[in-house]
Amino acid sequence: MDAVYELLKEKPARDLTMDAVAKRAKVGKPTLYKWWPSKAALILTMFHERLGATLETPKTGTAEKALRARMKHLIVECNGLFGKVVADLLAEGQGDASILKDLYEKHIRMRRASTTADIERGIASGELSADTDPELLMDAVFAPVYFRLLLRFEPLTEAYGNHLIDQALRGVRGRKKGLVKA
Repeated sequence: MDAVYELLKEKPARDLTMDAVAKRAKVGKPTLYKWWPSKAALILTMFHERLGATLETPKTGTAEKALRARMKHLIVECNGLFGKVVADLLAEGQGDASILKDLYEKHIRMRRASTTADIERGIASGELSADTDPELLMDAVFAPVYFRLLLRFEPLTEAYGNHLIDQALRGVRGRKKGLVKA
């Protein structure tokens, strides 16, 4: 895992080879294939173990604060090795659906479920409109981050993340009693 981690700091996943990993790890290539059937499996294992293991769980009360905490965490991570490896895995996954499935099942699914719970809590409290679709709101807020991560046409900043949340929440804010305009 150390060898994969260090090599991915130096080069993209597409340029990583099992030979280079074996050489850096001072093991034979057959040893790698004994444990990992492919380069993608090896990278995914390292990703899950070293970069994607922490599930951020905001300790805030409102759905909005939870979304902002998650966004801040995601943007910080996307500006480091995590972001580079995620982008590489998404690119590699275009030719190998098993990579995308593994990434989704072991990393993305639980984060989406946790974020959905935050949004549903906001709906239940009246913070968000009762007709808010948690999946669509989550996609509206977080998908642009991955779009920008992959295309790299603009930097990923906390301000950008906050603007995404501001924009998405405009259409789903709940109506507080006594504040509804006629």
